[in-house]
Amino acid sequence: MTEAINTHRDEADATIADEAAAAVIERVRFDADGLVPAIVQQYDSREVLMLGYMNAESLRRTLTEGRVTYWSRSRAELWRKGDTSGHTQHLRAAELDCDGDTLLLQVEQHGPACHTGLRRCFDVDPFLPLTVTAASPGTIRAAREPDTENGEAP
Repeated sequence: MTEAINTHRDEADATIADEAAAAVIERVRFDADGLVPAIVQQYDSREVLMLGYMNAESLRRTLTEGRVTYWSRSRAELWRKGDTSGHTQHLRAAELDCDGDTLLLQVEQHGPACHTGLRRCFDVDPFLPLTVTAASPGTIRAAREPDTENGEAP
């Protein structure tokens, strides 16, 4: 008897989750290819881990299953993060931006997020903002204070 009650509760919970996911998906403005960019952030440190793309089905699976699933543009198939690498992402929260065309996923990352083996895809080549100097408009320089101790002119 208890097993039948638990099965009914699980089915009811799944129906509620599917309905809630459908309501979220209805609000998303997918692009012409049926995709929406998803910025992925570690939930506790707030570090940006990666950028992925989702279609309606990958978003539905992510919201209802709790494991993050993307649409692989290169392979043209659904891709659940960690199925081959073991580096899983568990959804902690999701937000839609004000225009409805970008997602922010807050995840619990297990292992590296980047396919290169780095924790973050954005660790690769940090650089400073660049500006055009007023004195010579064709010259681009880093927007930082000069290192006068090492001979840089102010």
